[in-house]
Amino acid sequence: MNYQHAFHAGNFADVHKHVVLTRILDYLRQKPAPFRVIDTHAGAGRYDLEGPQATRSGEWRNGIGRVFEMRQSGATAPPTGAATEAAAALLAPYLDIVAALNPQHTLRLYPGSPLIIKAMLRRQDRLIACELEPGAAASLTASLRGDARAKALTIDGWMALFANIPPKERRGLVLIDPSYEESADFARLADALAQAYRKWPTGLYLLWYPIKASDGPNALARRLRRAGVPKLLRSEISIAPPRPDAPLAGSGLIVANPPFPLERELQTIFGALVRLLAPTARYRVDWLSRE
Repeated sequence: MNYQHAFHAGNFADVHKHVVLTRILDYLRQKPAPFRVIDTHAGAGRYDLEGPQATRSGEWRNGIGRVFEMRQSGATAPPTGAATEAAAALLAPYLDIVAALNPQHTLRLYPGSPLIIKAMLRRQDRLIACELEPGAAASLTASLRGDARAKALTIDGWMALFANIPPKERRGLVLIDPSYEESADFARLADALAQAYRKWPTGLYLLWYPIKASDGPNALARRLRRAGVPKLLRSEISIAPPRPDAPLAGSGLIVANPPFPLERELQTIFGALVRLLAPTARYRVDWLSRE
């Protein structure tokens, strides 16, 4: 599949991915030592939800549109009670970033992962954002211009990964979110993680993959179990049964070396949030490998 992000910005998969991203960054911020984030397939940085591509797909309306409306109205997603209040607190950093990009309280712009990361950097932290496609790379450079903590590189993200680890800070996160223009990207994802882990075993890694048919995600899980990474947490959201001829049915994430609270946090967040994204939506949080 070809996952052109401008068509899908702010959809349920972005909500899934960026919520988990903010939880990991929140964890990294809890220690005073600096950290670095390497975003290997960063995209354009920000997206106009009223632009032609986002308008054509309209996917954001059933993603960030629903979640942002819930925040603006002060409502909570079912079920109500302490669990939902805990989920709202965990969601707050993500939604605060989206709200800051839309100060008129009308949802028009959506931040890609580089802007979400930049918003959570402290003075001592750094971001390397990589994008090869010329149009997206130009937009990314413009989005990060003027911030000494962030650097945009027009480079192939797979190559940039190994050139930038381990970072001098020795703490940080690698986000790998390719376009899946080729089916081989699933195999490449597992191989890249295995090689990167050998080079930087203490780093955090966040890998995203689409769920359209079950073959690719299932093969990815098998490869990752053989990759020799001792701690791999999986999080998936499915809004429809996966079929090769159907639109995107689900979103998957793998976290290598996850923070200790993350499993519990994701159960709390998506237990409250998933039905807001689609009435038939389901989620799972489980371990592919665990020491």
